[in-house]
Amino acid sequence: MSNIKKNGEFILKVNDIFYSIQGESSFAGSPCFFVRLAGCNIRCPYCDTKEALTDINAKSMYIDDIMTEIIKYGENIKLAEITGGEPLMQEGVYELINRFLDLKYTVLVETNGTLSIKNIPDNVVKIMDIKCPSSGFVDCNYYENLNYINKNDELKFIIGNLGDYEFAKNFINANRKIIKTEKIILSAANVAENQFSSHILAEKILSDRLNVKIGLQLHKFLNLK
Repeated sequence: MSNIKKNGEFILKVNDIFYSIQGESSFAGSPCFFVRLAGCNIRCPYCDTKEALTDINAKSMYIDDIMTEIIKYGENIKLAEITGGEPLMQEGVYELINRFLDLKYTVLVETNGTLSIKNIPDNVVKIMDIKCPSSGFVDCNYYENLNYINKNDELKFIIGNLGDYEFAKNFINANRKIIKTEKIILSAANVAENQFSSHILAEKILSDRLNVKIGLQLHKFLNLK
């Protein structure tokens, strides 16, 4: 998704800007600013932000206006996540990243792992999915991205069933020498019909001595956005 430039500045399609508790990454529990960009190139059945899959209801915002919206909350919190949808669909995302970095924010970028992360700066924390079979998009994983994951980045697997768990376990074990991060998170899919609960997932992780973290979507336990 290309962005319009006006007066030399990108205009981004923004689904939402909000302030909440980080719920899913290794930063879980930390206050964080979120910029949710609109549009996604895939349609996972367990997606819990379907309102961000297209730009139908998105706001068109200059990056200056996005930063003004963030800064109005004050300067005590210096953690920001850019998410979606799929934020890397919008070419203006890199300018937004740099604006946060210029203001000394710790920047997280959450991506579905189907597009190249090569151009994301090394000092940004990349939170990247590896799509499992139940997503329907396992063939869309862009495995070259493993070359650009460093020790500060995170890999995330959404687990919908035992087959997904086995896929994730085998992938992790087969690629241990390539994966440069110890921050690997497995989360049970957030759908009502999912029978592979977080409890079952935890039991499997313990039984298999798998060196990963379990993700629990803390913000939802707290009834926050």
